[in-house]
Amino acid sequence: MEKLFVDESIEINASSAKVWEALTNPTYADQWASEFSSGGPQFSIVSEWNFGSPVLWKGQDETVIVEGNVTALELHKVLRFTVFDVRSSERPPVTEEDGITFNLSEQDGKTSLHILQGDFSVMKDGEKYRDLSAEIWGKVLPKIKNMAENNNE
Repeated sequence: MEKLFVDESIEINASSAKVWEALTNPTYADQWASEFSSGGPQFSIVSEWNFGSPVLWKGQDETVIVEGNVTALELHKVLRFTVFDVRSSERPPVTEEDGITFNLSEQDGKTSLHILQGDFSVMKDGEKYRDLSAEIWGKVLPKIKNMAENNNE
């Protein structure tokens, strides 16, 4: 079966360090992660963002909803982590490219942020979930762009 990934990019008028901050600083991460709640309880993302460290998406009551681990890390360039819905009993096999991958490349003070999420083909109704995720990333990426461009720290 053909692999199914969300594959999106956005150009950001900020350094890769500022984009990285928008991705990993808890204040900013919680803002973009909230788009994944689909109108339900708000998520927060808890992680130290070190290679191998847990990445926990928690509800307002601190219950872990999605969990994973950082599987690739190159400061200001690459961040990949796995994502598993803890409410699902099924855990598909994971390859090195699976999960959510952020690739950042900076040139002339602008950063291209490329996001890859999947592989959805290992899930039942994978195409549906890929399409839903792509729709959410369509809201998340502009939010990350806005936070990075307006971060004056």
